[in-house]
Amino acid sequence: MEGVAHLIDKVPEDVLGICRRLRENGKRGWIVGGCVRDLLRGAPAKDWDVATDARPEEVMRMFRKVIPTGLQHGTVTVLLRGVHYEVTTLRGEGAYSDGRRPDKVEFVDDISADLARRDFTVNAIALDPVDGHVIDPFGGARDLEARVVRAVGDPRERFGEDGLRILRAARFSATMEFSIDPDTERAMSEPRSHVTFRRVSAERVRDEWLKSMRARRPSVAFEAMRRTGILEITCPELLEGVGCAQNKWHAYDVWGHVMACLDASEPAPLLRVAALLHDIAKPRTRELSDKTGDYTFHDHEKLGAEMAMEILGRLRFSNEERDRIGALVRHHLLCYDEGWTDAAVRRWIRRVTPDLAPDLYALALADVRGKGRDATGEVASIERLRERATGLLAAGTALGTKDLAIRGNELMKELGIPPGPVVGEILGALVEVVTDDPAENERGRLLAAARRLYEERKQQTSA
Repeated sequence: MEGVAHLIDKVPEDVLGICRRLRENGKRGWIVGGCVRDLLRGAPAKDWDVATDARPEEVMRMFRKVIPTGLQHGTVTVLLRGVHYEVTTLRGEGAYSDGRRPDKVEFVDDISADLARRDFTVNAIALDPVDGHVIDPFGGARDLEARVVRAVGDPRERFGEDGLRILRAARFSATMEFSIDPDTERAMSEPRSHVTFRRVSAERVRDEWLKSMRARRPSVAFEAMRRTGILEITCPELLEGVGCAQNKWHAYDVWGHVMACLDASEPAPLLRVAALLHDIAKPRTRELSDKTGDYTFHDHEKLGAEMAMEILGRLRFSNEERDRIGALVRHHLLCYDEGWTDAAVRRWIRRVTPDLAPDLYALALADVRGKGRDATGEVASIERLRERATGLLAAGTALGTKDLAIRGNELMKELGIPPGPVVGEILGALVEVVTDDPAENERGRLLAAARRLYEERKQQTSA
């Protein structure tokens, strides 16, 4: 490989310093893994990992601030100017009984032997930034040029060692916009690889999903998951949409629409998870209408929110993430028309909350653009709702009891109301009053309305 001087110029000075210090002590240091891959691709490198033929205890003697983060695996963390750099001794690995970690680690002196244990050829390239020497025993640079994800050595062995590698291949195909080598994909699809994949924790699956959502087209990863059978293991509900025809408003089946919606979404991971799950219940709610002769999906958003919450819980999303994504699925249908009054728009804002509204606009836009039909009118409708809601919020719309010009203790004092649920009921009714007419949100008017509501309630109770 030629012309690596320009790559070395992009290596942080501290990383170069670590490799120089190792060389001064009679050892070698190489940068390895994703940072080398990204340098060769011309992409920004993130994590800088150093591999060395020095043993962990030797590395610890060479540097002033060192954390023994994983001595059993040969890894220490060197701290330089507040930045953490992992330095790992070259190693070979034995069997992976648990499908995740090697049963034992053996230190080696050959960088090629260390690279042989890595997952994909594009991640099995090493660069010595001191002398510019590149080690690429598996043709990773060639695969980078060809834009191919290929397992190192026998793909069946690689996937048998760590089932997460199957999902990583799907993710890399999306984030790097590479194809998957046919032999590698066949191995990803084999039952014995799935046995290992089933051992992968839900948390690791979740993390790979979220990383995939940062791709320009996340659908590439999920299509690979579907083709290789691992999506059936992690989220079989999504596969119910494959071949599930929709109605005249859609050009695609449910699966095709979801993939198009996913790619049309803004690149925010949680928003894209909502796009992935927004129509999860359509196959279970589909009915053929006698009136129109076309399919309907009544209340799919309600059942979809329930299904999404179950799926997200299974994948160990946090409660906060589950609640937000579930709410997006529940409210993703924006059935706005110009006949809505300002009060109707205010009620919609109250129902979905101002915090969720921006993501709902984004999800709705991706939804209509993912139909495969002319969405000009629907896009304009969503933008009009956004415009009206934004204007009403700027005008000071009261969205809850905290926005009222009167408090519960004032009601009790002025109207002689004893503490109890009735105070909350009256405050809730006052919110409805000011939703219909914001001008009513004035202390005197609210007291008059509250007095009237309280008298009506007493009369109903005594009747």
